[in-house]
Amino acid sequence: MPDVFSKEVRSRVMSRIRSRDTKPEMLVRKLAHALGFRFRLHRRDLLGCPDLVFPRRRKIIFVHGCFWHMHEGCRKCRMPKSNRSYWRSKLLLNRDRDRRNKEALESLGWRIMVVWECEVKDIGKLKKRLTAFLGRD
Repeated sequence: MPDVFSKEVRSRVMSRIRSRDTKPEMLVRKLAHALGFRFRLHRRDLLGCPDLVFPRRRKIIFVHGCFWHMHEGCRKCRMPKSNRSYWRSKLLLNRDRDRRNKEALESLGWRIMVVWECEVKDIGKLKKRLTAFLGRD
């Protein structure tokens, strides 16, 4: 695969990227459900349209892609080699929007957890994080 895509190839690749029901999100959903937690998906009435919402617990989980949300220190968060100014601007706007949404939701009394795409590989660790965050009533 070439380092630099043509506009047509880049467009085709980008059009296939989903914003919901991604593999990492599906894994987190399956694990949370198996642990006995019930949730709502993609509530559009909440800022950022959170991936998993636990209304009774007032908790939210966002499952972020490392590239799209600029996971610092992660190898999946590399700037593309072509059109760098566009991508840098776009990704920084994503990160700023995430921060603003998180602050606004927290001010409304929601507790928030972010699960990064690279973190879903260690199921045991993820299970512990989910259990600690969601707790038991």
